[in-house]
Amino acid sequence: MRRLFSLLGLCLILAAPVMAQSDPPVKMSKSGICHAKGSTYYAQTKSFTPYPTLQACLNAGGRMPKR
Repeated sequence: MRRLFSLLGLCLILAAPVMAQSDPPVKMSKSGICHAKGSTYYAQTKSFTPYPTLQACLNAGGRMPKR
């Protein structure tokens, strides 16, 4: 039983970064465009780097969408 709980705990620890990254506040696409949650292309952006704020994304070299 102890081994089962240890394995379950390890799975949760390993899955935490994936779960946290699945819906970040801001996504920077591969093309360097920052998409804030609720913006037009946020949901369509699948390959991205997550950021906690729009300003952090812009400071990392991202830019705002043209529209």
